[in-house]
Order: sequence, then C-alpha cells, then structure tokens
Amino acid sequence: MIIGTPKEIKNHEYRVGLTPESAGELAAHGHDVLIEKGAGLGIGASDEAYIAAGTRIVDTAEEVFATADMVVKVKEPQAVERAQLREGQILYTYLHLAPDPEQTRDLMASGATCIAYETVTDNTGGLPLLKPMSQVAGRMSVQAGATALEKSHGGRGVLLGGVPGVAPGKVVIIGGGVVGFNAAQMAIGMHADVTILDRNPVTLERLENHFESSAKVIYSTNAVLERLVAGADLVIGAVLIPGASAPKLVTHDMLTTMQDGSVIVDVAIDQGGCFETSKATTHAEPTYVVNGVVHYCVANMPGGVARTSTYALNNVTLPHALKIADKGWQQALRDDPHLANGLNVWNGQITCIPVAQDLKLTHTPLETALKV
Repeated sequence: MIIGTPKEIKNHEYRVGLTPESAGELAAHGHDVLIEKGAGLGIGASDEAYIAAGTRIVDTAEEVFATADMVVKVKEPQAVERAQLREGQILYTYLHLAPDPEQTRDLMASGATCIAYETVTDNTGGLPLLKPMSQVAGRMSVQAGATALEKSHGGRGVLLGGVPGVAPGKVVIIGGGVVGFNAAQMAIGMHADVTILDRNPVTLERLENHFESSAKVIYSTNAVLERLVAGADLVIGAVLIPGASAPKLVTHDMLTTMQDGSVIVDVAIDQGGCFETSKATTHAEPTYVVNGVVHYCVANMPGGVARTSTYALNNVTLPHALKIADKGWQQALRDDPHLANGLNVWNGQITCIPVAQDLKLTHTPLETALKV
C-alpha cells in the first residue's frame, strides 16, 4: 500500500501524522511511505531522518494526496485538503465530525473511507486513540488557565497555588474522565483548591480514592454547577460523549455570575464545546472575553507541545495503521470490531451513529460497509 503523510496546515499545528520511527515500521512491512517535505520539522524530525527510515520525501501535499492509498494525518482535513481526497482513498486521522457539518459534507462528497481516531474503542469501553491527547490537553488546560489568570493576559491576577497567608485559586473541573483526571493532577500539583464534578458513581469513587483529601469530588447537578462556577477562578470543561457534540453545561446565565477576570478553558471545543459561549480559537489568538470572563478555547491544544503529543499519538495509532495497510481497511475492520468503530464515513455515507444523529443525517450500518 502507498501511505502518505502531508504537513499539517491548521493554524499553529506542529504535530505530524507519522514520526520517522512509525514511517519506518510501515516501510519495513513492505509499504511505500511518502512524507511531504518538511512535515516533521515541527517535532524536530528532519527529512533526512525520514529518508534514513526508508521513506520517500515528496515536494508537495498535492503529490501525497494524489498518490497515497491511505493518508495519515493528525487533525481533521482542512477545506483545501478535503478537495483533494478521492473515492476509495483511506483517510486515517482525527475528524470530530458531529459539530462540523461542512467537513462532513465534503468527506461524504469525496467518496473517501474516513477512519476517525476519536471513535476507535477498546475492550474496556475506552477511547485509546483519543486518550493520549486527552492526557496532554488535560495537563495543558491548567497551564493555559494559570497563564490566562495573570493580569497581563486579562485575568484576575490570581496565582493558582497562592502563597502562605493568601488562599489558593479555586479550580472547578467539569468531568472526571481522562481530561478531568489529568487536569486535576496538574492543578493539585500547583496547590490549587480543586473540585471535580461528575455524574458517574464509579468515576466519583475512583477519583475520591485516588485524590483523597487533595480534591473535592462532587456529584454534578445544575444547582451545584451553578454555585461552584460562580465562585471559581478557573473552570475547565472536560466533558465527552464519544463521537457526539458536547452538551452545553455552562449557560450564558451562569457565566454572568462569574467574577471578572476569571477563566474558562473548554477542552471539549473539538466537539463543539461545553460552555454556551464557547467558540473555537487558535494558538495565534487563544483567548477572548465574554462578560468579563476570559475564554480559552484552542481546538488543537496538544499541537502546542507537538513533539510530546506526536510521539504519544503514534504509540497508539501505529498498530492500527499497520493493520489497515497490511490487510486492507475492510479486512482490518472485520478482524477488529474496536477499529471498526472508527469508521465514520464510507462511500458517501455516515456509519457513525452519534455523528448521524447530531447532524440529522441517514445512518448506514457499519456491517453494510464491511460486507461489500
């Protein structure tokens, strides 16, 4: 199979779909691997490193898209990239389609087979290809929030950890999954006053047992959320419904009760965000202010620590890329029902139920794609 990785073109996105080591693994399996010139520079990987790994360097993304049987990326394809996809071509990357009808329409029109990292599952019900980026984003959310709280960045001028004689900042984390857990670890490490909200009794017990007295773990209701948000210095949105748009848990009315200069970090922005006032931002202009509250809603947070993120991502995406390349996508998905859950678009049709439901599109059963 011919496998291609173009340079990422989303604003301040420095990750790359394949590291030299991953590209070398695919080449060692007998596949022809194409890498766009300079694609790995954002993680410190030179073209020479890819050549040494047994891959070919091509001058343009257009050549990658025109030649590759499978395109391996990090972020969802931008409009100029979607226009280059073709019928039967495999796209293997993050997609986050539920809040993005324009991308969804373009992928359907392309006829490409689109496998989304974020809906691949494992035998525990987890999302193993999303997990490492959730870990990164969760940890980064506290760093970003702490910076935004500085007066020079529009915040209240609060140091999260406080100092002797001055109370620490109050951090409220909505959601106790992978993002929330990692955010809590960082906030606790900075000696902030941390509260984690969730509704899953198993999650609440796990968090309570792990953090003990270092964090308050509370069952989330609208009344509790409203009260805690009003007094918070930093609120982190860490809610995920796999494949679907994030629920709008913090309303505009709740926002008006928050203190001027307080900060929200919406890690769920890839799926539309869990704050009613959220809109996607970039690393170039990461924040904006609504009702005196600083909003940080960067849609590709892990791109800011590209080297760590790329290697963490490749650790989990490479085994599936090898399956797809070695067996062909249909056989690979037939053999691995968890990988099959990653199929979102096939032959102009939506095969992911949450995406179809959120965008009010017809759902085609996964079995139909795998029988052809």
